[in-house]
Formats: sequence, C-alpha cells, structure tokens
Amino acid sequence: MRLSRPFIRLPFSFDADRLAEEASRFAPDRWMAHPSGLPGNSAIALISSEGGDNDSFEGEKHPTPHLAECEYMRQVMASFGEVLSRSRLMKIDARSELNLHVDFNYHWFSRVRIHIPVVTDPSVIFHCGTASLHMRPGECWIFDSWRRHRVLNPSARDRIHLVIDTGGSSRFWDMVRAVEASDPAETARNATFIAFEPGKAVSLRTERFASLPVMAPGECTALIEDLIADFAENPENDPQLVATYVSLMRGFASDWRELWLLYGHRPEGLVHYRALIANTRRRLHPNMRALTVRSNRIGVNAIFAQRVLNAALAPDARME
Repeated sequence: MRLSRPFIRLPFSFDADRLAEEASRFAPDRWMAHPSGLPGNSAIALISSEGGDNDSFEGEKHPTPHLAECEYMRQVMASFGEVLSRSRLMKIDARSELNLHVDFNYHWFSRVRIHIPVVTDPSVIFHCGTASLHMRPGECWIFDSWRRHRVLNPSARDRIHLVIDTGGSSRFWDMVRAVEASDPAETARNATFIAFEPGKAVSLRTERFASLPVMAPGECTALIEDLIADFAENPENDPQLVATYVSLMRGFASDWRELWLLYGHRPEGLVHYRALIANTRRRLHPNMRALTVRSNRIGVNAIFAQRVLNAALAPDARME
C-alpha cells in the first residue's frame, strides 16, 4: 500500500520481552521457509488461509494453532480493533537479509503491514525508498510497501518481527493521519503502552471475504486506471506503447464489464472470463519492462498481471 511517507510510527508500544518469550516457544522446524525460497527468511503463520501453515492470500483467514499458544500476541493483535488479514512472525536469520523488492500484487494494493519488532539488534536496518531506520523492540510501525524496500541483518542474532496485515477502518486511517507528519520521537513519547494481561480473553476479527469469485467491474476499472495514471506519467516510456497499453487495458475493463453484466458470478460465464484474460495476456509486450511505472520503476506487465489478471477470478474459477 502507498503511504505519504516511507515509515510512519504508530502511537502504540508493546512488551517486547513478553513477545520474545512467546516467540521462543517455536522450535526451528515449525518455521516455514520463505515462499520465494529466500535464504535466511522464515515465518510462523498466526493468521492464515483456513488457519493452516501456508502463504496463501486467498480464502477465509483464521487464527492458527500457533497463535493459540501465544496469549499476549493475541492481545496485541486484538488491541488494534481492526479486521486482520494474513499475519505472522517473520524472521531474518543472523547475517542475512530480505532482498530489495516491491509488494505489488492485488493483496497489497489495499492492505498495510504493521510491524512490531520482537527480537532485533541496533545494527538491523529497514530500508524503504530513500529512507532507512532501525525499529526498536516493542515499537509499532507501518511502511510504504509500494516503494522498493529491503532489510539487512548483519548482527549475530536473528531478527523477529510480529507482522500484522490489515486494510484498516476509517478509525485506523484517522489515527494514521493524526501522526503521519509527526516526529517519530514525539509519537513514541505519547504512545499508549499495551501491557500483557494474564488470563484476559480477546476476540479477533479476521478477513472472511478477501475477494469475489469474479472481480466487480468497478474494482477492475479502478485498479486499471490507477495503473494507467502511474505509467502514463513516466517520461521514460515510449508514448506510442503507452497509448497501446491504455487502449488494451481500458478495452479489457470494458469487455470485463460486458461479460459481468451478462453472467455475473454464474458458472457459465467462466469460459468467457478465462478467454478474455488469456487473450489479453497474449497481447502484452514480450519485454516485461517495455513500460515501467513512474512511482517505483516496476514493469507494467508484472503489475497488471498480479493486480488484475491473476486476481480477476477466484482460484477455483481460474482452472478449467
């Protein structure tokens, strides 16, 4: 999700020692490898699709058995009062890193990541765009995942963060707007400390409907227009190819709306939706970086595929 600044300190703090004690309960074999196979990166799923050990963005989100073992983590997550999505403990091993990347798929277009450092070292640095900082244990941050970002851990200890995904209610974004322009040190001084309360029962609200079986035409158009605005403003792009892509993408949105008006979510429409997606893929330029967006120089093909074409149908509807 795009933010006004690379990093925004949220006005909360947490008991890092208690969080670290709960994280220490997980033996090495319970940590899942990174889905892209990045060495030194692993995670414990706390809220996931159907509550399993997976990295899926799809389906209903439920607390996992791992989270059931962590009383304070549940209290921390509940303290935000938000509907929560895929959330986890994320570990970067000693003397390892999270490579430079951008989160640009459909899930990240409308969700933000809350980072709460659990175990870290002063030498661990989070880079986002041109900014960088060390997140101290128990602090609470969000960051702009649309900018290129990476994390370096040159220390001799593993770095563990509690990472919570949410789309955020109006209450959440009002709170963000109230602190986004503030000095993080001032936000820290005024932060609310969320203490561990032994035996306190909490309830978590988790995502039940991450997407529709067939993407609504209004959402399809909005996603495409946001992407067009970004790559059309990049002076490095070939104007003729820009015009071609604008026509292609708006044509896709119009044809998607036509099919949706005919079939909606009815199964008999799936063959037509799939054909439109496949035909549009074939018309993309073979060079994945023939066009790039102005904001972060990511290739338009990859963004269009991840944000729209791959997300336009639910997983069970994509397969013939």
